[in-house]
Amino acid sequence: MRLLKLEKDGKVSLADDLVENIPQYAILSHTWGKPDEEVTYKDLTASFGDSTQKPGYQKIKFCGEQATRDKLDYFWVDTCCIDKSSSAELSEAINCMFRWYRNASRCYVYLSDVQMKKRKAVNGSSESNWEPAFRSSRWFTRGWTLQELIAPISVEFFTSEGERLGDKLSLQQTLHEITGIAVTALQGYPLSQFSITERMSWAETRRTTREEDSAYSLLGIFNVQMALIYGEGQNRAFNRLREEIDKALHGNTATPS
Repeated sequence: MRLLKLEKDGKVSLADDLVENIPQYAILSHTWGKPDEEVTYKDLTASFGDSTQKPGYQKIKFCGEQATRDKLDYFWVDTCCIDKSSSAELSEAINCMFRWYRNASRCYVYLSDVQMKKRKAVNGSSESNWEPAFRSSRWFTRGWTLQELIAPISVEFFTSEGERLGDKLSLQQTLHEITGIAVTALQGYPLSQFSITERMSWAETRRTTREEDSAYSLLGIFNVQMALIYGEGQNRAFNRLREEIDKALHGNTATPS
């Protein structure tokens, strides 16, 4: 697992790849922009170029600065902590992703399409009006962010300016209304208490860029693992996912949780 550090000069650097004795860390949940706007592993390891000029660097720096405020030295961001040129590394990362989010000390949700707008209240004072944008945020439509909402104990939501809106506890009723996910699931109850059908329903309206990822993004929700075969198509990926779920239910692998 690769982690990032925010150096004293404000720049972000990669720490050594860690297998054991992983320190406490924060983790970022976000939606991707255009591929050429995101900071990649290659960008951070290249001896040329300036990744700080990419639009995606803003959310990485935000994560590092927020982690520092929360007294965490390390943080993780998927865009640049996974070497996606390695199919083996990508497969391992996707199969471990739910656990990485679950084990994070804090998860920061960066909502690039939500701003802290102000409006005049009836009494003439100023009040925030972010909830409509929050409810319609693209973050709630993406396949990968489902596990990023459910897995971590601590999930905090921030606007694109870095303003904190609340956390999974304070916003649980709103999150339930937006996603249809049971409040008890948001509170951390074991996922094995929810039926396969109910858990599948949480992903019905979510989409992924690559069709197979609509199945792969649910591995952690059902506590199963399987090889990634990009190009197999959505139907085949879901068939293999259901096979792994069935094996787990019948005791051939660990019981889903």
